[in-house]
Amino acid sequence: MKKLITLITIFITVAVSAQNFQLHRDFERGHFTTTFEMFKMDKYGNTFTFIDFDYNSAIGTSSAYYEIARVLKTEKMPVGLHVEYNAGHSNQFSFNEAWIIGANYGKGNAKWGFSTYAGYKAFTGAGEGNFQVTGTWYVNLIADKLTFSGFADLWTENGLSEKTVFLSEPQLWYHLNKNFSVGGEVELANNFGYEFDFKVRPTLGVKWNL
Repeated sequence: MKKLITLITIFITVAVSAQNFQLHRDFERGHFTTTFEMFKMDKYGNTFTFIDFDYNSAIGTSSAYYEIARVLKTEKMPVGLHVEYNAGHSNQFSFNEAWIIGANYGKGNAKWGFSTYAGYKAFTGAGEGNFQVTGTWYVNLIADKLTFSGFADLWTENGLSEKTVFLSEPQLWYHLNKNFSVGGEVELANNFGYEFDFKVRPTLGVKWNL
């Protein structure tokens, strides 16, 4: 669960900061995942960060993954500078530590919006240069009640001729009120997390907007 729609919903609309806590049940892998997200805007751009924890009943916390991204952008700049760091660990492997530097663009209103960036991705120990392209979106299908949102990532891990990873998490949330939502997501992944087949992993979740 990452880049879970607070990022663009608030980036493009009027709010200046937001935080939320999520709990998902992953049915394919049989574990729970918690996500904490924070987004904050200022006159020089915005900052987004989140951390995921996966829980396995047999071994406890089985993995943790972290991202923090900063977009440098003023009102006069049509495109922002995107700088991001991500890393994590699990009981089976470590996520590849990476920095991303690129360009960010977003547009939208109260009903819909999107944000996208493309950049150079530097992995620790990688022998080749890499890239990442990311898009996020939201559509308020029913005002204040039903939102379709998600993200899609495409990146390489050892140059263009080697492993290319695709990851997307479309979500649907029904808002019980301003603080609580119920819904879920479907993780669509290829070559992600040392699994080289295409995977479809649905979840059910609840979200608490702090």
